[in-house]
Amino acid sequence: MQPLARALADAYSERHTYVSFEFTAVGSTGGLELLRRGQADLALVSHSLTAQEGVDISTGKPSLISTLIAWDAIAIVVHPDNSVGQISTYQLRSVFEGQTLNWDELGGPTSDILVVSREDGSGTRTTFEQMVMRGHAVASTALVMPGSEAVRRFVASQPTAVGYLSIGWLDGTVLSLAVDGIQPTQASIEQSRYPLIRPLLLVYRDTPPSGAPGFLAFATSPAGQAIVRATLGGAGSQRQ
Repeated sequence: MQPLARALADAYSERHTYVSFEFTAVGSTGGLELLRRGQADLALVSHSLTAQEGVDISTGKPSLISTLIAWDAIAIVVHPDNSVGQISTYQLRSVFEGQTLNWDELGGPTSDILVVSREDGSGTRTTFEQMVMRGHAVASTALVMPGSEAVRRFVASQPTAVGYLSIGWLDGTVLSLAVDGIQPTQASIEQSRYPLIRPLLLVYRDTPPSGAPGFLAFATSPAGQAIVRATLGGAGSQRQ
């Protein structure tokens, strides 16, 4: 979400030189908290807002409004030398909760599986746990990384590792597994066939700050959506 928002902000600032942006990387949950405190104008959120997240606790009324700027996919990644090409959501949950411990149980080499997860407050982790874990806890032995880029670097260096990250961070250093027989491609995301799809949102309080409506309009315009597709490797779009 952060690289995408920066790309949109840079393009918007070129068109509107009087507008400047300051970013703080605190994760989706942290961003929403800063927004509620009045310490941020917009929050970058990479999961659907829950009913509790969108409500003012003191009044019980909706207080946060979200604008969808893209659809993203969470890719399951392994080292390029890994012979396992696909995994089911059931097998994936079993791996991350520590029930499936060796790659040979999935048709791969005889080696222990090294599970890589994300930190608390990560929108990617929230979505992964909602869609894959479904109430099951990630194994306490999982390594925790502070971002998708960190996950990618680690998995690329460890032949037995498996992790998850935004499709925008995919490159030739890691291999994405087909999930339930489907790869995270532009077509499978746009057609809602890939099982791990999540919204990317810009969130603001009930009264948007000065300048925010123009930026939101740009992010959802054809020019903004071209930046979305380029930043997310051609896979992002406003429409699902």
